[in-house]
Amino acid sequence: MTHLVTVLGKATHPFPLAKHQGAATYNSVTDRGTRYRQRHVDLLTNRASREVFIRRSAIVKGIRSYLDGEGFLEVETPILGEAYGGAAARPFVTKVNALDQELFLRISPECALKRLLCGGLNKVYEIGKNFRNEGIDATHNPEFTMVEWYEAYSDYVHQMERFETLVSRLSNEVNGTTEITFRGRRLDLTPPWRRLRVTDAVRDAVGLDVSEASSAQMAELFRSRHPNGEAGLPEPYSWGAAVVALFEALVEPTLWEPVFVMDHPVEVSPLTKRHRSNPRLVERFEPMIAGLEIGNSYSELNDAREQYDRLVSQQGARENVYDLDQEFLTAIAHGMPPAGGTGLGVDRVVMILTGAETIRDVVLFPMVGGSSRPHT
Repeated sequence: MTHLVTVLGKATHPFPLAKHQGAATYNSVTDRGTRYRQRHVDLLTNRASREVFIRRSAIVKGIRSYLDGEGFLEVETPILGEAYGGAAARPFVTKVNALDQELFLRISPECALKRLLCGGLNKVYEIGKNFRNEGIDATHNPEFTMVEWYEAYSDYVHQMERFETLVSRLSNEVNGTTEITFRGRRLDLTPPWRRLRVTDAVRDAVGLDVSEASSAQMAELFRSRHPNGEAGLPEPYSWGAAVVALFEALVEPTLWEPVFVMDHPVEVSPLTKRHRSNPRLVERFEPMIAGLEIGNSYSELNDAREQYDRLVSQQGARENVYDLDQEFLTAIAHGMPPAGGTGLGVDRVVMILTGAETIRDVVLFPMVGGSSRPHT
């Protein structure tokens, strides 16, 4: 009998062949540079790496399933725009040749999604890429995945419940439990999570109620208690920026279990509604797990005049000043319902739920410095 063999694909470069025996793997590729630059090699030789990305897909499906089930409409908004907003971050700058016009890759879809609230779409969400031309480290990649959702006639208190419900549900779906291990330590994601006011946490850390301190008093306290002293003072300086900088230096390193860090100073939250009981603060929370910020949420500011003034003030804090998003401001001026909005960092949540050490382990093609060697 004659057996014909048809070559379906030809390998012209040596390939490391992993061997699996039970749970053990031999000859896998362990060099991180090779794994990140040649992800196909990593996937073929490392079963654990393959499993991370299978679970990542399940997490994204779980997010979509939860929001769809809650009546949200999935939408798409532009990645390129004439203005950028939604965060105080450095953008990537590009150009559209057809119009001879400078554009920015979005740092957040927030302003576009809130324009949809103004158009009567009361519950919307988007899962997509954002771009920030800043640092690269174990928890930051210049190109990253976020899900943002906005809900009319809601506020940040309601959004806390949504957030902890979603993350605990995702953990149950991919791990079968809300009690997991991350970086060798136990984490319990079962709701309800702790609520921690920024000013309360700083008060406990420094032994003084900073909520009543003047701007000058706060500066003096900062100089005496911040690890970097005078050199650490925020620039431009404000009471609120000093409070947050002290929180980040003295409190954040102590946080491990899930916590909603809430009620931030108004100076660092330009898109957020003022707190209902304290005009120095806003209705905002940052969810943190294992010391990692995994999201952001507000009771959304829907006063057009105040929003304009806040954005103008924010411009002064930016390294480079760009045009305000006039379409966003016009939409709010036409009327925006009260709303709660939330962003969740998909990559960091995947890190926690899969036990990954760095963000590069959960992004299929992370940004890596240098260049890979060409082969012939």
